[in-house]
Amino acid sequence: MMTHALAAVLVREAKIRATNSLFIFWDLVYPLGYLLVFGIGVNASLGFTSGLAGVEYNAFFLAGVLGMASFGIASNTSWSFFLDRDNGIFYEMLTYPMRRWEHLLGKVLFNTLVALVQALLTLVLATALLHVPVRFDRLPLLVAATLVGTAGWFFFYAIFALRIRRNDAYNTVTSVFYFVFLFASSMFYPLDPLPRMFRIVAFANPITWHIDVLRYATIGVGDAVGITVEAIAFVLFTGVAFAAAIRALRDAG
Repeated sequence: MMTHALAAVLVREAKIRATNSLFIFWDLVYPLGYLLVFGIGVNASLGFTSGLAGVEYNAFFLAGVLGMASFGIASNTSWSFFLDRDNGIFYEMLTYPMRRWEHLLGKVLFNTLVALVQALLTLVLATALLHVPVRFDRLPLLVAATLVGTAGWFFFYAIFALRIRRNDAYNTVTSVFYFVFLFASSMFYPLDPLPRMFRIVAFANPITWHIDVLRYATIGVGDAVGITVEAIAFVLFTGVAFAAAIRALRDAG
């Protein structure tokens, strides 16, 4: 029964995305646009550097682009969750023969696959067009970080998609999260030269943990022990977010 339930939700998500190819195009291609704008345009016009010896900004920002993509895909998926609840389809699905956690896991499954395809596409194009020295020997770590990262952020956003009732309130909350999480992190710049208070906030930010793991997986930057600690911390964050989302799902029913 579990396999059938997950497959049913997975197929539904795929059909929803298939009806609007623009969403698929946006999820797959837009991160490369960020890499080109920031990695080439901003770097060339303002002379930004990564601040790390032997690492160009293109290579440094690659992990930020991958993290941003996982974050964005998770946000879009939670928005569809909010719409399902808003138009009543969500409550109809709760009557189907599936457990609540199967509904939640099945919903994110298709989107983690989209995130994985997007990550691999960006990786190949970054190597071919920008000559980023990608560590393909660490590809398994990149795959794991992409899947867990996308799932973790979806579970986090799902809490608010299930708890918040008003459309404007939900959009406000997600917009604030988008701004704070992305800019108070190691996504766009190294943290070492920044003020101490900013570094404290950034190191407490789960997206910093995710991006640092992605950076280690793509170009080998970072201390193995520190990266391991951050990876464990993000897995714990994902587990807590999943448990909280399940509770919100039960309360919503």
